[in-house]
Amino acid sequence: MSLSTSSSPPSKALRSICVFCGSSAGDSPAYRAASLSLADLIGQCQRSLVYGGADIGLMGALADRVLEHGAEVIGVIPQSLVEVEVAHAGLTSLHITDGMHERKAKMADISDAFVALPGGLGTLEELFEVMTWAQLGYHTKPIGLLNVNGYYDHLLSFLDNATQSGFMRTAHRDLLHVAADAEALIALLENATPLQDRKL
Repeated sequence: MSLSTSSSPPSKALRSICVFCGSSAGDSPAYRAASLSLADLIGQCQRSLVYGGADIGLMGALADRVLEHGAEVIGVIPQSLVEVEVAHAGLTSLHITDGMHERKAKMADISDAFVALPGGLGTLEELFEVMTWAQLGYHTKPIGLLNVNGYYDHLLSFLDNATQSGFMRTAHRDLLHVAADAEALIALLENATPLQDRKL
């Protein structure tokens, strides 16, 4: 893992936000609407968007809207997925990596915060990896979940059960800041405090 262990900037200095989301659009227009709302908040403040580099699904909608605001969009995608996920050709910059591990480490290194929109296995894997890194003390960057239309309700119930069952500490469960709308979620991330109770 090449993720930097140095202290991250203060949470109010969220200059770049890494967003994990689906390469599909989902079955509800609410998912796209939420991604555009988040993109507007990123773009209007001239923050940088870091994401998976594709131009399809929620990923493409998010990137296109941030670009419309004239803000920076940085894509990171493995060579093996350049054609499968259809790499976005109009980004500020596109990093092509040798594999998924390098992709995720690069995204984490150049971001000040993480947000997960609705998505599938890839989104969940990325979200849980940055949560795991945080509980181990590899970074102190805030992590958010945009729970659109209750999409992640069952996942949140699982995390609560894992905590109640003794497999997670409450402090580690609380690493995940959750809101139903983008504006509230960004406010939570801006005011987040670093974890004190590291697992190791």
